[in-house]
Amino acid sequence: MRRVLGNVLPVVLAAAMVLACQTVQTTGGGAVGVDRAQMMMVSAQEVEQASAKQYQEVLAEARKKNALNRDAATVQRVRRIADRLAAQTGVFRADAPRWNWEVNVLTSNELNAWCMAGGKMVIYTGLIEQLKLTDDEIAAVMGHEIAHALREHARERISKSMATGLGVSVAGALLGVGDAGQSLMGQVAAVTFELPNSRLHETEADRIGVELAARAGYDPRAAVTLWNKMAARSSGAPPQWLSTHPSHSTRQRDLADYAQRVMPLYRPAGGG
Repeated sequence: MRRVLGNVLPVVLAAAMVLACQTVQTTGGGAVGVDRAQMMMVSAQEVEQASAKQYQEVLAEARKKNALNRDAATVQRVRRIADRLAAQTGVFRADAPRWNWEVNVLTSNELNAWCMAGGKMVIYTGLIEQLKLTDDEIAAVMGHEIAHALREHARERISKSMATGLGVSVAGALLGVGDAGQSLMGQVAAVTFELPNSRLHETEADRIGVELAARAGYDPRAAVTLWNKMAARSSGAPPQWLSTHPSHSTRQRDLADYAQRVMPLYRPAGGG
């Protein structure tokens, strides 16, 4: 009886994993043509709710450290840029302009920015000040981060992690391996599946980001100058095949290509 149950369990788990997945089209392709279908195992609502709670915790911690929105001029600058970008998100998904967008600035030396599910954004002063970013370059950063939220990349990564974990359990049951074997297979799965997909996410966000910037009246070519600055600050970075991000040279070439593709959409604010 135990042998029968042992043989049936992996099949049941595998079937449950397949049934739990759903294929979704999170965004339209836009002019840049990002239209890959995605497999999800967790609902958008669950991810958005969790993101909103986490975002409030981040802000609360920043307040305690007196690191939240310390420079009114910088906050106003960033929010003005974000508002123009958010107004263009309907090109990729009709619901996005109605999201409860929120943008804050944290005082930190980190060269970082992010956008959670549902449009909860943060940019760090270190990124703006150390790289001396222009408005066009800030738009490149924020357009990229907004693109991650539009494509629901966080939801997709969570789903893939769930699927990989369940898959490892099934494989472990089938092969009769212990914890060490499952751990090794988990590492193999991460290198094989998670790293390439993470690079794909970055490329999708780059391409959507330049289109958002162009449509919002920011020069999409600023994405190239931005990553030139990043490359100068990232000497000694790991090669592309060991990184979750594309190499700087690969990224620069792709950004330059797609920036040129969306130039017909670019109308400088106040210009002709």
